[in-house]
Amino acid sequence: MALALSSSLKPLCSFSSSTTSPSSTQQDSFSYRPAVILPGLGNNSSDYLKLKATLKENYGVPTVVAKVSRLDWLRNAAGLVDPNYWRGTLRPRPVLDWYLKRVDEAVQEAKELAQGGTLSLVGHSAGGWLARVYLEEFGLSHISLLLTLGTPHLPPPKGLSGVIDQTRGLLYYVEKHCSKAVYTPHLKYVCIAGRYIQGAQLFRNSTVKVESTVPIGSAQSISEDAIMNDLSTSISNTTTLRARFVGQGYKQVCGQAEVWGDGVVPEVSAHLEGALNISLDGVYHSPVGSDDVLRPWYGSPAVVEKWIHHLLS
Repeated sequence: MALALSSSLKPLCSFSSSTTSPSSTQQDSFSYRPAVILPGLGNNSSDYLKLKATLKENYGVPTVVAKVSRLDWLRNAAGLVDPNYWRGTLRPRPVLDWYLKRVDEAVQEAKELAQGGTLSLVGHSAGGWLARVYLEEFGLSHISLLLTLGTPHLPPPKGLSGVIDQTRGLLYYVEKHCSKAVYTPHLKYVCIAGRYIQGAQLFRNSTVKVESTVPIGSAQSISEDAIMNDLSTSISNTTTLRARFVGQGYKQVCGQAEVWGDGVVPEVSAHLEGALNISLDGVYHSPVGSDDVLRPWYGSPAVVEKWIHHLLS
């Protein structure tokens, strides 16, 4: 059974560069493995440069980002000529060989930084389950941690009306053929989910109410993106539509609309049986469209502080 934890972010206004960056003395007392960041679907390597800088400058973690551009993702269109795509039984290879090659190149670069030690794989979104494919295909002797950030690990349930597997079978393949997550001293699986917004059904008569997971009562003004509703009041029509829109996205991933998630991936899908599962309140899915104060994502400094200890050697 997966171990589930819930870790609430403190009000972001209480964080400053002095609180998120350990002193040189603190840095010297810790030893972190080099990390390889695996970009998510549609993301560019440059989207993770700030996270790379945070890991290096605040914690001394040598970091390599797998080289991926947004145009590279068009290579996935090759799957359209595969009959398995239309049957919903698509396999990662050869469609995603290009991505696995970029990951392996990044891993080889990081191995030089490790000087004989082990590495951490940090997979964002689809990069997390692609990391599992990489471990299955390329081996894991030099990997001691897989940490996933907002990764949709689980395939959607079959047979539900209106639910279409957007991966066209890839997640079913991963679930069936990739090694199960087992949290051990030799290979740790850590899956982090964000609780940023609760989805809502597309059609309903009652006013949608969404409770915020961002602490209320802070002196800092929090945007509508962060606080969807006070516990005692109804949300606006605009927010209602947004919750319904987000809910439809959640439904395609997990089969349910009225669940919590990071705005893209439901919390229930981002956890994996056998892993150390953690939920962080107020955390948004993507570096694109996020900021470090009103809409922090998994790589924002205050959020990194919540999971950085897992990269310790």
